[in-house]
Amino acid sequence: MQSVKVGYSVLFTLISKHNYSSSGHFRALACSHGTISSACGAHPMSTTAQPVVIRIPRHMQEQVENVKQVRGKNKVNTIKAGKLLIKSKNPELNQSAGYTLGKFEQPHLCSKGWKHNKSFGDYFTVNNTQLTPPVVTEIQEEEGDKLKEKSKPITFHNLHLCPDLVEALGKDNITRPTTVQLQTIPKLLKGYNILCAAETGSGKTLSYLLPVIHKLQAEKAADSESIETTPRTRSVIIVPSRELADQVSAVARSLCGPFRLMVKTVGGGRGVGNIKLAFTKGPPDVLVATPGALVKALRRRYLDLRELSFMVVDEADTMFDPSFSGMLESILAQTRVACDPSETQGPGSTRKAQLVVVGATFPGGVGEVLSQVTDLGSMVTIKSKNLHFLMPHVKQTFLKVRGADKLLELHQALKAAEQDKAGVLVFCNRASTVNWLGYSLEDMGLRHVRLQGEMPASLRAGIFHSFQKGQVDVMICTDIASRGLDTQRVCLVVNYDFPESHTDYIHRAGRVGRVGSMEDGEVLSFVTHPWDVELVQKIETAARRRTSLPGMESSIGKPEPKAAEEEEEEEEGLLY
Repeated sequence: MQSVKVGYSVLFTLISKHNYSSSGHFRALACSHGTISSACGAHPMSTTAQPVVIRIPRHMQEQVENVKQVRGKNKVNTIKAGKLLIKSKNPELNQSAGYTLGKFEQPHLCSKGWKHNKSFGDYFTVNNTQLTPPVVTEIQEEEGDKLKEKSKPITFHNLHLCPDLVEALGKDNITRPTTVQLQTIPKLLKGYNILCAAETGSGKTLSYLLPVIHKLQAEKAADSESIETTPRTRSVIIVPSRELADQVSAVARSLCGPFRLMVKTVGGGRGVGNIKLAFTKGPPDVLVATPGALVKALRRRYLDLRELSFMVVDEADTMFDPSFSGMLESILAQTRVACDPSETQGPGSTRKAQLVVVGATFPGGVGEVLSQVTDLGSMVTIKSKNLHFLMPHVKQTFLKVRGADKLLELHQALKAAEQDKAGVLVFCNRASTVNWLGYSLEDMGLRHVRLQGEMPASLRAGIFHSFQKGQVDVMICTDIASRGLDTQRVCLVVNYDFPESHTDYIHRAGRVGRVGSMEDGEVLSFVTHPWDVELVQKIETAARRRTSLPGMESSIGKPEPKAAEEEEEEEEGLLY
């Protein structure tokens, strides 16, 4: 037997577990100082204060020691041979790319203690685990299976597009479709309404432009044989920003050239005269517009949406935002949207429009708006397999830094990127921060341009174009530059202000590693505030578990029926 000091709870546990009685092997007695004295056999009770001593069998003490050892070894080793998925400042928190967390296994986060002031200077990196975007990798895998059978790669010819359109793509060295394009183009050619949810940089613009132009040139050829047909705007593409409108228009013009289809752009902030100018030479075949400019054109009756063949809503997560949803709802209400593919056939007067909604996430009000113009059950949903996942081909670093030190860290990152002469995007959450940061970088001698929504249209014109053409390598911007803009030359994205939501983070990170990019992309995020840490912890958990980011929707639900009380209140409101 061996003696150790223990408390009341251990004694009572022993008594209940081994059923010791006062007259048996074990007797416990209380002394006047509130301590417990016990002895084996016939040891008499002590009447003076003595050290608390309880004799415990050796095998029970060994069990206690074993429990302590097991608790000390409770941490699971997540490091294996090979490449690291998570590389931390603390090597013990690294995770190998070959390790997979169990379903109920809790990940050990590098950012767990980042709300503490002593965590400044800590960092971790989510390494890239592949070299090419997932959409390209999937195509290569599909071709690998089909090469065994047909020995021919998949090209745009397989999608039954007209030869002139495929030739126009070939001039831009675009020969093979991405996964999203393979799924979307055939459905649009058959006349279905489409809801396309795919990650950034996956080729969504061409997925709707190609079938639109293919069908427009076929309709124009058929209408030219009819004497009674009059020119009309047959396709409208709605985008959230002027920069994105210019970009989509440029792509559409290059594809419409062989068919002599007219493409025009109308954007906000340029005055009604600029909108009128787009219609002076007749109604364009393809009109790319921002919501505000399109509403002004409709009020002045420059076009009639009832004559459309296509209505495309790009960047749906922004377009259905409260800032645009009211205008978008009124635009869709004036459009005759088909509920069945058969309604998109026939002469121009009876033909209805196909509806195409493209985006990565869809707010809750999407179903309510779309249900007013078409049958939701008739819409074909196309969802990417890697939607809302962190991009596996982009390196992403998170640095916990004080607000006062962010400018110095940014300066070092820009100096390192300056040697490669590649594009750098620096994102801020506020227009005022963009201006302040621009002045600070000017004092440091770093050449850059600025882009934010509060700038006048005359100043914004050409800023992104100059960055895209390589005239300047650094652009400081708000989230206006994170939606849809093609940034193939960008190699580094810096989140000077950490984004306010997972949606914004995905769109910002999607400016690098796009299809056709020449260099590997990297994202550097500065984490400063406690609310930033909460988002980072969810991103790190998703990276370690290899799951999608939480709280992001990629489908539309049917609108909930209004309660009887709400309907009565609306009726009373109409009466009064």
